[in-house]
Amino acid sequence: MKRPQWITLAIAVFLVVILYKFGRIVPEKKPGLAAQPEAAENVLSTDSILVQAKKKLSPDQVSRLNALEHSIVRGDVKDQQLKVYHQLAHFWADSGRVFEPYAWYESEAARLENSEKSLTFAAHLLLQNLRGESDPALRTWKAVQAKDLFERSLKINPNNDSSTVGLGACFIFGGISATPMEGIMKVRAVSEKDSNNIFAQEVLGHGSMISGQYDRAITRFEAVFRLSKENIDTRLEACLMLAEAYEKKADNSAAIDWYDKSLSLIKNEDVKQEVRKRIEELSKGSRLDDK
Repeated sequence: MKRPQWITLAIAVFLVVILYKFGRIVPEKKPGLAAQPEAAENVLSTDSILVQAKKKLSPDQVSRLNALEHSIVRGDVKDQQLKVYHQLAHFWADSGRVFEPYAWYESEAARLENSEKSLTFAAHLLLQNLRGESDPALRTWKAVQAKDLFERSLKINPNNDSSTVGLGACFIFGGISATPMEGIMKVRAVSEKDSNNIFAQEVLGHGSMISGQYDRAITRFEAVFRLSKENIDTRLEACLMLAEAYEKKADNSAAIDWYDKSLSLIKNEDVKQEVRKRIEELSKGSRLDDK
């Protein structure tokens, strides 16, 4: 495994518990569900997603799921609907073990409850997952859902910088806008107001990587590394992104230094071994260049 991008993704898989628990696939609209966000072009329909997810269930699981779904009735009292949405979310998390239906029903419950706390929880759940999503259609679906949740949250509290950055990140990571700068500008506004906002610096760093502006990415991720002394996961991601950025600049020596820094932060031995292999490959390349 030679590509540093794979190492970054592998780290994310080990750091995010959600990605241990769930596979791929997604959910369906049901009568009585909350109002849906406007779908982007080519985005998967939520209807098609649950259908595919159900195909992975046992007959007993399908029976239990159908009973829960049929208990959602249009016009049912809010508390009853919330209870069922949470039951469906827990079913997909604990029994079905598929991420997308779990996130969908958490999102539906958040829309119905319409509290800042529930909306931001569901939005960040989707945003965190979509960053490692390789399927373009699923990535778009997750970005559209997260965008809707962040927008609803910001209507409640327009001053929530984390939600503003999250909304911008939906555009950057989800590719749901014809103008990438739409997301960048939202995040940049937060970073200009508060240069110590780690989330904003991190998202801008990724945006710079995507656009090939590696010097800017290095500046952003150096700030993330400096500011995240108390957050090992974020500090680790900064190390790996800095190593990748220096690789893109063909500065193998600097890349090796950052990969080396990451080793003390990695807990999983398999991932640590991959990083060591990458260091060795870069070291060999540097020795050949010196000859």
